[in-house]
Amino acid sequence: MGSAAFPHVSVLLPAHNAARTLPRALESIQAQTFTDWELVLVDDGSTDDTAALLETWTRREPRLHPVRQPHRGLVPALEAGLARARGAFIARMDADDVSRPTRLERQVRFLEAHPDVGVVSCLVEFGGDAIRNQGFARHVAWLNSLTTPEAMALNRFVEAPVAHPSVLFRRALLAQHGGYRDGPFPEDYELWLRWIERGVRLAKVPEPLLVWNDSPARLSRRDPRYGTESFYAVKAPYLARAVRVTLGGRRLWVWGAGRLTRRRVELLEAEGLDVHGFVDVDPNKWGRPRHGRLVIRPADLPTPDEALVLGYVASRGARELIRESLRHAGYREGRDFWLAA
Repeated sequence: MGSAAFPHVSVLLPAHNAARTLPRALESIQAQTFTDWELVLVDDGSTDDTAALLETWTRREPRLHPVRQPHRGLVPALEAGLARARGAFIARMDADDVSRPTRLERQVRFLEAHPDVGVVSCLVEFGGDAIRNQGFARHVAWLNSLTTPEAMALNRFVEAPVAHPSVLFRRALLAQHGGYRDGPFPEDYELWLRWIERGVRLAKVPEPLLVWNDSPARLSRRDPRYGTESFYAVKAPYLARAVRVTLGGRRLWVWGAGRLTRRRVELLEAEGLDVHGFVDVDPNKWGRPRHGRLVIRPADLPTPDEALVLGYVASRGARELIRESLRHAGYREGRDFWLAA
């Protein structure tokens, strides 16, 4: 446990114009069964009642430490909070989400029991209208299907394998591998890609410990850094390095010959990868060159001794079909094939 001067857990919560949702988030941290925490709340230049709300809460909750700064964006807010945080573990939280009472307790105990794990997440509950926001609901279901370090590492090129506000990580990782980077990309996804590449294991407590609300103001809905093209661009160098490490003397085939897939391939080519050809299920594409490369049917793929396959099809259900087909043909995921999106 932490001492009075240094709490065990620092909860890092950036907020910008969050007065409407912040009370529930604060109440959910205050209700934690694990009590050795501090809450570092960074007010990133709010112009609503966030500052007044913080003053009220600070008077009644001594573990709440506000940090105020002009509006500079999420990554500078995270950096300011980390500079103030004193805990051995850092827990992320957003101003519009709700932590279940046992979240910190379960996650702290998990890291203490698994010294080989650097980041622990949890299952998340979808806090929105699953009918109106089916895409987000499907994403939550996909996240919750990744429950082991191996599954999260293998699927990291599809999307971020954890919800950012659901994680708790060892503070030492920041000094070892660097923290958040600011740029035209999703800061959390880049962090997970970098840390996994450097050997950090991500895990999950297999319980729903966070309500992840799909707020209209969420950055992922309105900031271009969280758009599809930004995800493709930030993952390209990490994906290229993972492919190169496993490629050996084999030829690289890309499953998917559509226009969007070929555009993604250009990012990999810029990283120095040489794509030998394409695989596609559409008979109209078989035998016809794309970008000067032949398109073949899945049945004509060489053996795993000769080929490494990158599944680069993002349509719903396609990844599962590609994975099943390649496994049936003797390919092993992470060695003979990778799936991306």
